[in-house]
Amino acid sequence: MKKLISFAALAAMLAACTNPQGTDNAGYGSDGFGEEALTAEVSEKSLNDTYLMAAGPKYYIGNAYKVEDVQYIPVEDLTYNQTGVAGIVPAELNGTKTSNGETFDINQMAATSKTLPLPTIAKVTNLDNGQSVVVRVNNRGPFVNTRIMDLSPAAAARIGVNGTAKVQIQVLADESTAVKKATIGEPVAAVTVEPLAKEAAAEQPAPAPVATTGDYSVQVAAFYAEDSANALAKRMAAYGDATVVHEGDMFKVRIENLDAPKARSVIDALRSGEGMAPGLLKNGRWVNADSI
Repeated sequence: MKKLISFAALAAMLAACTNPQGTDNAGYGSDGFGEEALTAEVSEKSLNDTYLMAAGPKYYIGNAYKVEDVQYIPVEDLTYNQTGVAGIVPAELNGTKTSNGETFDINQMAATSKTLPLPTIAKVTNLDNGQSVVVRVNNRGPFVNTRIMDLSPAAAARIGVNGTAKVQIQVLADESTAVKKATIGEPVAAVTVEPLAKEAAAEQPAPAPVATTGDYSVQVAAFYAEDSANALAKRMAAYGDATVVHEGDMFKVRIENLDAPKARSVIDALRSGEGMAPGLLKNGRWVNADSI
């Protein structure tokens, strides 16, 4: 039985990309596959709709290729966890064909990748505000060396990306395996995508704060409203030295003065107990949240 789960998306290619691996139309595949719009239910509960895990026209990895003398090597990597800069797929590419034969829809949760298999399911976290979205990666790009991913306009809006942003990209192994099997016609067991935001479970009390001193800070969230930031910082005091940092027009809630073991513990507790996707800084600079 083919597996269908939640979410969105068809990824689109950057308008400026050249033609990798025999593609055309701004990088979209010209391999004889016709455009195919996957049946979608556009819904606020998109984590559980039928779109994210729908079988695609084909499962596509491709060979190593070059664009403007830069070589890219596509590979299946279920442990992929990278940080970098993400941009936004141009809205004018709405309706064009992606590299694996789907049709790009600006209203779906979609993304592009230079090397991940198509389709792949991944969680993308905006490291400036801690907001996350799950996307269906199903197109090649962006062929701009300063960016590792482009998001559909809808996905970008979901996590507060207005132009470019520093993000963390984590492949969801179970979901990606399931959508691959659905696409190639293998039986698929039921898979449920975990919600990215949930209320803290009453049976999981927050850990008691431990006095530490270190180079790490864990960013919990960012707000335009100072009152909201202060309220969250008060609650986050259970995890350590929670403060509100005013940067630009945003108020960022961070747990500071952490050594590596404590930072790791706080990140794990926020993920499991609070349903959050915290970011990590070392001496004020963003680092991969799973690097410690």
